[in-house]
Amino acid sequence: MPMPRWFAQVNKRFFNKMSLKKDMYPVLTHTGRQSGKTYRVPLAAYAVDGGYIFILMYSAKSDWVRNVLASGTAHLTIDGDDVELAKPRLVAEDLAWSQMPSNLKPPPKFLHVTEFLKMDLAS
Repeated sequence: MPMPRWFAQVNKRFFNKMSLKKDMYPVLTHTGRQSGKTYRVPLAAYAVDGGYIFILMYSAKSDWVRNVLASGTAHLTIDGDDVELAKPRLVAEDLAWSQMPSNLKPPPKFLHVTEFLKMDLAS
């Protein structure tokens, strides 16, 4: 079980807003699957060959993950660059870790984080 859903709600309502104001993390912009609204989420994004991998700390059931999977696209602002992403898909833990930087430390085991989202650079 990944991090508790209640913490995801606290994060969404408080920490994400603060992170967006302070420009602390890469920002993924996506469209709501039901509302059609544009949302911005600060996330850790890890560059891999041909795209990016995101560690799903709150599972694939997170709204942003479901929105990206439904739309098939997203926009990432990272280190001042704007990147269009496509072909979102959930990838296995071993595949994700084999592609990410070797010096990256995994989340603590007690969090049971085992889900990852990979997106390709849009052509």
